[in-house]
Amino acid sequence: MKLKTIIFFLICSSLTACGQNKTQKSETKTIQKNNKMDTSKLTNETVKKAFDAWQSGDSKTFLSLFTADATMTDDGNPRNFQGYVKDACGKEIFLTIDTVTNDGKDIKGNFKAGQWGTFPVFFKFHQNADGKFYKLDIGQAN
Repeated sequence: MKLKTIIFFLICSSLTACGQNKTQKSETKTIQKNNKMDTSKLTNETVKKAFDAWQSGDSKTFLSLFTADATMTDDGNPRNFQGYVKDACGKEIFLTIDTVTNDGKDIKGNFKAGQWGTFPVFFKFHQNADGKFYKLDIGQAN
């Protein structure tokens, strides 16, 4: 009897975990689909292209707007830029664009960051004379 109970518990636990994963993926896709925000505040055309690529999960286009040796910081700490983009692009998304400053290169807004929840963040794009981004600073906004 105990063996049947343990097997039943293990099966139920594994099904619950699978269901949670599918629910989270489905929720992110629903947010992306319904997230038709006004991007007219994005006045820097390259930032707008990067933003649109980020939101849609197009990491290839997003990365193409950066130099090959681009760097990033996350709350002031250095982070692997390529790895972050590949892991988070399209999965962690802006829900709102609240402010755009610095000639359109700094964005603040509400952000859904997967397991970390939803909170205000900033993305600061650093652009070289050729129009490519060489650095991205991200972090929790005040």
